Formats: sequence, C-alpha cells, structure tokens
Amino acid sequence: MTPAILSGFALGFSLILAIGAQNAFVLRQGLRGEHVFWVCLTCALSDALLIAAGVAGFGTLAGLAPWFAPLMRWGGAGFLAWYGAASLLSAWRGGAALRAAGGAGAGLAATLATVLAFTWLNPHVYLDTVVLIGSVSAQYADRAGFALGAVLASFVFFFSLGYGARLLAPLFARPRAWQVLDALIGLTMWAIAAKLIAR
Repeated sequence: MTPAILSGFALGFSLILAIGAQNAFVLRQGLRGEHVFWVCLTCALSDALLIAAGVAGFGTLAGLAPWFAPLMRWGGAGFLAWYGAASLLSAWRGGAALRAAGGAGAGLAATLATVLAFTWLNPHVYLDTVVLIGSVSAQYADRAGFALGAVLASFVFFFSLGYGARLLAPLFARPRAWQVLDALIGLTMWAIAAKLIAR
C-alpha cells in the first residue's frame, strides 16, 4: 500500500469509529442477524460516494482557488481538535453503554430506509467525508489513493462491525469499553490535527 492509501485508510477508519446512531444501528442489525449484508453494503457505498465527491471537489477547488486548500486545512484541523476533545471528554465522563438489542425486526425495505436516513440525514457525515476527508486529500499528490484508502476503511469497518457484532456485544455492554474507545478516538483525532497544522 502507498503512503496515501494508508493515510486515507487511517483517517477514514478513525472518523468512522465515532459512536453514533448509524454505527449503533449496524451493530444492532449484526446482533440480530437481520439484513446484515445489505445494511453494511449500503453504509459503505454511501461513504464511497461522499468520499469521492469530497476528493474530486476539493481537487478542483484547490486548482481554481489556491487559498481554499489552506483554509480547509486549518478548518479541518480545528474540527479534528474539537472532535478529539469531545471524545476525550466523553471518555473522562464515562457512563455510556451499548443497548443495541430489543424491539421487533423490520423488513429489508424499512431497514434500508432507516440506514439511509441515519447516513444521509446526519450532518456529521458531510463534515467527515466531504469536508474533512476532501480537505486532507488535497495535501496528497495521490488523491485517488487517499480516497481509495478511506473507502476501504468504510468497507472494512462496516462489514467487520456488522458481522463481528455478536463477538463485541458483551464487551460494549460495559461502559469502560466505550471509555477506552473514546479515548483512542480522541488521541487519534488530535494526532491528525497536529499533522495537518504541521504541514
């Protein structure tokens, strides 16, 4: 793997690890064994479209407006610093635990409608994929490789989460596991922010 692919994978994976409604839904579907493949595929393909749009758009804008890439680099660094602080604060406070099971199962159409709503109606998905990944990709000569790495991270994450859910359920029923995960996410976000600023 090239450095751009590895960097894209690392950033994409770090961003997608954040605890949210979409991930909890995928985990719940995995725990129940309901429509797991289609849910994971829908999430990963949605991310791929958004990442491609972000990388393509930022490449064009960076060429037309040279001031735009530095502006977004600093904006991305600021967002990462805030995101990292929020994760570290969540780790410090603790108390979160996954309650993914429960409730009646839904048909495939209703399930996909729900996961599409979690994905496309969440404003953070645009910040993470289009804005943040797009702005960071502008720092690499191999933007396509960076995008490929981020897309691979989405596929690996969602399919691992969906099909590995049964193994993770006992672990993430404990608040301490969420604290450790939030702390790792926070430190990763700060490291990426520092790298952006250093550039």
